[in-house]
Amino acid sequence: MKVDRLEIEYDPLTVPAAARAAVDEGCDGFWLAETRHDPFLALGRVAGQVAGVELGTAIAVAFARNPMSTAVQANDLQLLSGGRFHLGLGSQVEPHVTKRFGMPWSRPAARMREFVLALRAIWHSWDTGERLRFRGEFYTHTLMTPFFDPGPNPHGPPKVWLAGVGELMTEVAGEVADGFLCHSFTTERYLREVTLPALARGRAKAGKPLAGLEISGPSLVACDEVGVAGVRRQIAFYGSTPAYRRVLELHGWGDLHEELHHLSRRRRWDDMAAAVTDEVLAAFAVVGTPAAAKAELTRRYGDVITRIAAPVVRTG
Repeated sequence: MKVDRLEIEYDPLTVPAAARAAVDEGCDGFWLAETRHDPFLALGRVAGQVAGVELGTAIAVAFARNPMSTAVQANDLQLLSGGRFHLGLGSQVEPHVTKRFGMPWSRPAARMREFVLALRAIWHSWDTGERLRFRGEFYTHTLMTPFFDPGPNPHGPPKVWLAGVGELMTEVAGEVADGFLCHSFTTERYLREVTLPALARGRAKAGKPLAGLEISGPSLVACDEVGVAGVRRQIAFYGSTPAYRRVLELHGWGDLHEELHHLSRRRRWDDMAAAVTDEVLAAFAVVGTPAAAKAELTRRYGDVITRIAAPVVRTG
């Protein structure tokens, strides 16, 4: 199992130092989330300054972009990093896509499937020189002149990872992606009873075995009281989101979603965290010393995941 470092709130000015620290800690990968800053720009700085670690986005918001612009960014990072880049994409939820990014939203699983297929068509055109002929329901890419064609990437295209919680998006990941990023709001039971069967269905559509798909597992970890408080807030935030209600319902905690959603609409953040009981905390997170946390994560997920990301929250 590979161990990655995931930076959620980071400073683009100091992110190379954080990547060097990940290398010193023996991490296999260094991944950036798209929160307050653009992960592609920050990883561009890292790619040119820090060697010895894989780089990835976890996640970049696919529907805030289009396949062509994403293909260009990912291709450049694959080139700058010497073939170390992983393109991790997620859909985000409808209010963020439509109200924060001002982009269209419809049938997210079908749109994501087409987004990835379009990416691969664009990369194939650059690699082979064949005419670009991608026509889909959501995206059409049929123009590629030599002036805009970067040509073959000597390292090949980057691996594409998709994040998902719902069964439809997870199934799409199994069909068209190289890897699957488990959402932090995932329990062991949900992973085994919902996520893995959906991934297997997607792989079957593609004529591939589930064993060939890389999976990055959930990794909410708290080592002290401050960490526990932060994890409770994170669980409460995710639990208030209607798109993630299904995870709570599997455990019989549907009423908790209603409570959290009600509190979130009134911006009662402290009350939301207090609603996350020790039982709920234990299902989503691992609490203990780093050594104990590593052992418990291995016990829960070691037989099904290929890598795990330890999230690091930074402010400033």
